[in-house]
Amino acid sequence: MKILVLNCGSSSVKYKLIDSTDKKVLAEGGVEKIGLPDSFLKFKRPDGSKETIVVDMPTHKEAVKNVLDILTDPKEGVIKSYDEIGAVGHRVVHGMDKFSKSVLITPEVIEKVKECYDVAPLHNPANITGIEAVTDLIPGVPQVGVFDTAFHQTMPAKAYMYALPYEAYEKYGVRRYGFHGTSHRYVSRRACEFLGLPYDKQRIITCHIGNGASITAIADGKSVDTSMGLTPTEGLMMGTRVGDVDPGALAYLIKKDNLDADGLMKLINKQSGVAGVSGISSDMRDIENAVAAGDERAKLALDMYEYRILKYIGAYAAVLGGVDVIVFTGGVGENQTSTREKICKQLAFMGITFNAEANKVRGEEIEISGKDSKVHVVVIPTDEEMMIAQDTAEIAGNL
Repeated sequence: MKILVLNCGSSSVKYKLIDSTDKKVLAEGGVEKIGLPDSFLKFKRPDGSKETIVVDMPTHKEAVKNVLDILTDPKEGVIKSYDEIGAVGHRVVHGMDKFSKSVLITPEVIEKVKECYDVAPLHNPANITGIEAVTDLIPGVPQVGVFDTAFHQTMPAKAYMYALPYEAYEKYGVRRYGFHGTSHRYVSRRACEFLGLPYDKQRIITCHIGNGASITAIADGKSVDTSMGLTPTEGLMMGTRVGDVDPGALAYLIKKDNLDADGLMKLINKQSGVAGVSGISSDMRDIENAVAAGDERAKLALDMYEYRILKYIGAYAAVLGGVDVIVFTGGVGENQTSTREKICKQLAFMGITFNAEANKVRGEEIEISGKDSKVHVVVIPTDEEMMIAQDTAEIAGNL
């Protein structure tokens, strides 16, 4: 079955067409700047070459239409008609506690996703817009929602509840939900396949670290704790997100800088993290270059970023009662060899030994722990689209 995977953002659409039978990626690309005069579609050809086409796309419907048209284009396309698309899988960011697994999109599901708008005002409306566009353009094709939050619905209350008045949870659903769930689910399973270990009998810590970052504790195949919270702002220090911070400090800044709610959200989501501390960039490649040039604030930002990863791994090792596998993934986890080395060496007290030669690899599946290590440490490039395609094929195939 050919599965079209869509990730619809507020002004963008990323796509992959995947054959679920052999897991082959048939086509991929994206649309950016939807609603702006300079909107464009970019795609990658089977030979690896890339093309960008400037085209007017005032809404997501036109964006999805352009994706479908390039897939069926006589010259650039990989399918002859829309009819070859067996199902469409959508990444949906927030499902609160309404969804604990991927589901077939129905009118009832759409209404439940809309009920989550308040906690994901930038993402969920865009996800729904993508679903509605597909409904209009390919009526009758099965659509499946795969939720970033679903994997974490196995967390116990002691892990997901905040120590706020209980009414905040009862009235508004304020609790930790976690994100990157599709990635954590994929890499934890793939790590066990790669190592030849039974997935449902391992204690695993998955580190999805990049511009956005989260760490998850997995026991016997289930998420038992994760670093992100009600929103993706909690937890690790990120590219522009603050991560863990004293809420009293935020109250103090609200008064000092006369911030409203929107101003505070901008501060903690767009102006903080690595970019806020370094004053240089949210891109770790820029930070590494600045550190090499002797920039002290860049060094501080990198030290803080790595220290918080180390802290969460230590905390989750305690939660799990030990750890069998640690997984690095995400832009930094897959490519920043120096960060992996520093963290692994500081975990030597856990019986981890480090293979410096293996660690030279970037963006590939590799075990970077030594043969005598008591914990397997692996790098597994994430593939959320493949996980979405697999879920979509399974659900659509059972209709």
